Amino acid sequence: MRSIKTAVIACITLLAAAAPLRSSAEQFQATPSDYVAKLQRLAAGDTLMLEPGIYRAGLRLHHLQGTPDKPIVIVGPADSSAILLAAPGRNTISILNAAHLVVKNLVLDGQGLPVDGVKCEGHAEWAHHITLEGLVIRGHGNNQQTVGISTKCPAWNWVIRQNVIEGAGTGIYLGNSDGRAPFIAGLIEHNLIVDTLGYNLQIKHQQPRPELPGMPSEKNATIIRHNVLSKAHGGSKEMARPNVLVGHWPLTGVGADDQYLIYGNFFYQNPHEALFQGEGNIALYNNLFVNHAGDAVRIQPHNDTPRAISVFYNTVIASKNGIVFLRREGDPEYGQFVAGNAVFGGPPLSVPVGTASANVAEHYEAAARYLNAPFESLEKLDMYPRPGRLKKIQKIPMEAHSLHGYEGWDRDFNGNRRKDSFTGAYAGAGRNPGWPLSRDRKP
Repeated sequence: MRSIKTAVIACITLLAAAAPLRSSAEQFQATPSDYVAKLQRLAAGDTLMLEPGIYRAGLRLHHLQGTPDKPIVIVGPADSSAILLAAPGRNTISILNAAHLVVKNLVLDGQGLPVDGVKCEGHAEWAHHITLEGLVIRGHGNNQQTVGISTKCPAWNWVIRQNVIEGAGTGIYLGNSDGRAPFIAGLIEHNLIVDTLGYNLQIKHQQPRPELPGMPSEKNATIIRHNVLSKAHGGSKEMARPNVLVGHWPLTGVGADDQYLIYGNFFYQNPHEALFQGEGNIALYNNLFVNHAGDAVRIQPHNDTPRAISVFYNTVIASKNGIVFLRREGDPEYGQFVAGNAVFGGPPLSVPVGTASANVAEHYEAAARYLNAPFESLEKLDMYPRPGRLKKIQKIPMEAHSLHGYEGWDRDFNGNRRKDSFTGAYAGAGRNPGWPLSRDRKP
């Protein structure tokens, strides 16, 4: 036994001696001809800078691990001139057992192939602290199962920021259909996701979580904020999907009290389904919802049931249902309220008795009396309130429902502080001083 142990120690020592030891991080310039070799040399703190060009071998980010203060960074030029081309049989950016990685400023061209743009592989054990920023993902619309960004293993502390995903089968799909690949404590912000066949974004429900080193065990939130999510063009009628669907958290144990904070987003058009559907623990606030073809918001059972639900300060216009809130008969009571929204639909509100307060709820056509230009095309669409129309008279009952625990609750859709009381997503009236709505990333 002693000789075996001695041999193992000797082997480890030799391997350590053979491994490259560097006292400081390095920065590598790479071209399409040499980037694969340089990718394999990356260590914590290193940066790989891709020069303009066409990159045909993808990015295989397997077992690359930075540290919290020394992430590994892979970055292309700011003008999006480094293009990764898809190839048959492999996902363009493949992630497996990786941590503390930043991938920025790349174009992923799917070329119509049935492969994903970014894929955290299903045979991975985990992937955490991954940042995807400034990516342009196009040509991934081969079918509804082809995804722009996908995670299929336990994933936590991801940041998905300032990306553009156009015409994918599904824009972003986080988790697995069986609920056994939890997506935890994520931040999804300032993305533009348009013209997908299926979901712009789906986060799957979660079964009891596995025990993995470093996985968060305290209460967390996944934040979805300041995104533009549109299915104005395309979309499958036969396999219709909402723009966004979020599933429930684990029903018991670690993660059961986690929540979604969904605020400051622009949901625009879906000819075949609702703009948003969710269950579990959700706070939905300071968003704009526009669907001239159907439903806007549906809080309803999917794989489980709505639990802690807070829907407030949204402006909603929908030719069909504005806000629908359905519970199964006999569901336990949770803290649930729908308050301070400006809703125009046919009908505007269909919610359980006792959950609604301080809303402006009018028929669809009445929106023109309250908002500047709610029925115009996107180029002229203006959801800002007309003077004197949405000034709130009735207060949300704060003694029952404190809003202060929700990040950004007191900032309207434009990011302005709510100095005065207004119903809906904007805290003002007259001329919109903020971002004109468009098919672009929200600044």
